[in-house]
Amino acid sequence: MHKTSAWPLALLYGALIVFASLFPFSGWRAQGVAPWAFLLAPLPPPYWTKFDVFTNLFGYAPLGFLLALALLRTGVRARWAFVLATLAGALLSLCMEFLQIYLPQRVASNLDWLLNALGTLMGALAALLLERLGAVARWSNVRARWFVPDARGALVLLALWPAALLFPAAVPFGLGQVFERLGAALVETLDGTPFLDWLPQVDEESLDPLSPGGEMLCVALGLLIPCLLGYGVIRTAGRRALFAAGVLCAGLAATALSAALSWGPVHALDWLSLPVRAGLVLWLLAAAVLLPLGRRACLALLLLALAWHLSLLNQAPTSAYFSHTLQLWEQGRFIRFYGLGQWLGWLWPYVTLLYALLRLSRRDAR
Repeated sequence: MHKTSAWPLALLYGALIVFASLFPFSGWRAQGVAPWAFLLAPLPPPYWTKFDVFTNLFGYAPLGFLLALALLRTGVRARWAFVLATLAGALLSLCMEFLQIYLPQRVASNLDWLLNALGTLMGALAALLLERLGAVARWSNVRARWFVPDARGALVLLALWPAALLFPAAVPFGLGQVFERLGAALVETLDGTPFLDWLPQVDEESLDPLSPGGEMLCVALGLLIPCLLGYGVIRTAGRRALFAAGVLCAGLAATALSAALSWGPVHALDWLSLPVRAGLVLWLLAAAVLLPLGRRACLALLLLALAWHLSLLNQAPTSAYFSHTLQLWEQGRFIRFYGLGQWLGWLWPYVTLLYALLRLSRRDAR
């Protein structure tokens, strides 16, 4: 990892934590409780689950890892890097718990704060151990061999892709289906104003759902998009093949985890219908054929795949079954990650589209 790359990642992850902790950023009001009252509450709190423990503990571990790594790369001694990273994570968590006192949909908890601080400590300790073992330096060497020098943007997008898949999608790997909910939000916002008549009227009942062939194509394109993004910054065909296998494993694991969180572990693989399996076969053929393609051609094909994929998804309505799944995330225990996951799932393909356009506009993109 480059010496300067850890700080932007740490700041980005910290911003994501703030977003997830304070979403939906509405309903702020004093509730007659002192902001520090949760610190004196008995442990454990009356309402907590294993899911809460897991997410609070491991949600802050990457922050501790990135902060400690950034401090180490700027010349701070290992002991102080560990202490400062842990204190920074604990202080951020404490501020989030204080602010949650003023959000009716959130509950401040001393257990959450302790678990967040412990997670930060674990992440910082992992960074120190990996640095001492030389793993970080080896990653820098691997990155230099595998990827082109300016691959940082693509690597960040690829790292976010599995997280974007955790938010339920109407079609497996179908990120970016926003037009229907965007239209509903506009109607709600403009209701009671003369501007409402300016919106085009769409009869949702006249929209045809995706056919099995359309679903197969969406699945194949949804997996091919991160592959083409990686192909655009990976040097050799052999390494691209290994990368494609990693994309498949990450995509299957993230989608199965999303289904398990929504419907229970026994339903983790229910989404693997015949059209989805056919889409996986189609993706495999396309990913293999495109292995020797030049990097600039991969970026151009990425733009085409994104446009086709988004067009197919946004011309089809969402089912009642999918709407019920979203309600579980919006109103249930996933409120902590609902807004963050939603925006990742919505924006990832559009940010990737912008990235590919910017890369293609450069003369040195080959």
